Amino acid sequence: MPTLTSATARVEIAPHGAELTSFTSLATGLEYIWQADPTQWGRHAPLLFPIVGKLPDDTYLLDGKAYKMPQHGFARDQEFQLILQDAHSLTFQLMASAASKAAYPFEFELRVRYELRGSVLTVGWHVRNPAAAPRALLFSIGSHPAFRCPPGPKERFADYAFHFDHPVSLDRQLLRGGLRTGETASVPAPNAALPLTYELFADDALVFSHFDFTRLTLQKADKTGPFVRMKFNGFPYLGLWTKGPGAQFVCIEPWQGVASPAGPPQELRDKEGILTLEPSQEFEASYSIEIG
Repeated sequence: MPTLTSATARVEIAPHGAELTSFTSLATGLEYIWQADPTQWGRHAPLLFPIVGKLPDDTYLLDGKAYKMPQHGFARDQEFQLILQDAHSLTFQLMASAASKAAYPFEFELRVRYELRGSVLTVGWHVRNPAAAPRALLFSIGSHPAFRCPPGPKERFADYAFHFDHPVSLDRQLLRGGLRTGETASVPAPNAALPLTYELFADDALVFSHFDFTRLTLQKADKTGPFVRMKFNGFPYLGLWTKGPGAQFVCIEPWQGVASPAGPPQELRDKEGILTLEPSQEFEASYSIEIG
């Protein structure tokens, strides 16, 4: 398993899906990443590409032709190549193939770079349209890291909260069957914190498309003990999710894209959050995870 180690932390990334599978403090031995217990949720931190979220009937249209695409796309289930490695970073690459073109008829080059400095892991995405023909690349991309919550054996899920840097006003986009209904609902966050309860996720993920914060900390409600802090400047969408009652993880998901609305399948170019790259154009974005 490709590994990065600093003076304070160690991470492991699987070539399958270029997925972060472990982020451990060397001082305490504490593992922060959910270890993919299949009885709850069998993934760690999947990469979402070339769509984020669900499509109606798992179907989209491209110039009127229907194509099937599973929720969150196919990259998370593909083998990436490790193309660059040094003392601080690992870079993985996925290219279009005959198999991918059957469901997604585009040329693409996707690179994922992990850089560990101290206890901060920076994840960078680089997408390029290598097509020789004048055809735009249409895509979305997102992250889905799951963190152990609670991380300790004597703690409870409800001991933890999401902490914001300032008071926030939150409105979630409501989902039904994984699709956006077009309705919103207020999510109270008193004292710049959102206490965790399983009831909070009873109607699926919390999806935000208008928010004025760029970092979020997962820690006990009284701000003691271990924490995970994510920074995601420049991301227009954010998802928060856990599987359901009894799940011992919670996800913080910065997205460049969002699920489709309920209704019939639509042209991919019309899907909210779709990004467009002309031939030879490139897209880059990054976020960071800090443990402490």
